[in-house]
Amino acid sequence: MHSDPISDLLTRVRNAYRAKHATVDVPHSKIKEGIAGLLRSEGVVADVEVVRETAFPTLRLHLRYDSKRRPVLRQLKRISRPGLRVYKAARELRPVRSGMATQIVSTNQGLMTDREARKRRIGGEILCEIW
Repeated sequence: MHSDPISDLLTRVRNAYRAKHATVDVPHSKIKEGIAGLLRSEGVVADVEVVRETAFPTLRLHLRYDSKRRPVLRQLKRISRPGLRVYKAARELRPVRSGMATQIVSTNQGLMTDREARKRRIGGEILCEIW
């Protein structure tokens, strides 16, 4: 049992990229599936599938590498954590790393990127940062 399942997801993805694995399996949950979907839409992972081979479903993320077998992902950082939650209002959401990074925001309208949250003018909890 993990006290922070989102950090567990991010750490598994980070470690799989460092080990140059093709896929990584993580225990399934709705929020992890949402984060994985945003990672896919941002181009960090190639594909996400739910594997129901056992009693407990898992998410299988297919990782992406460039032509020289270098990870597409440079950094994956947890921002809000159980010990220190980070919330931002819509007016406080600013582009990160000159717009090159993406933040995943948990809002009352679901998970979305910081660009989408700024466009819709809603704030929320900043889960992680990707670049």
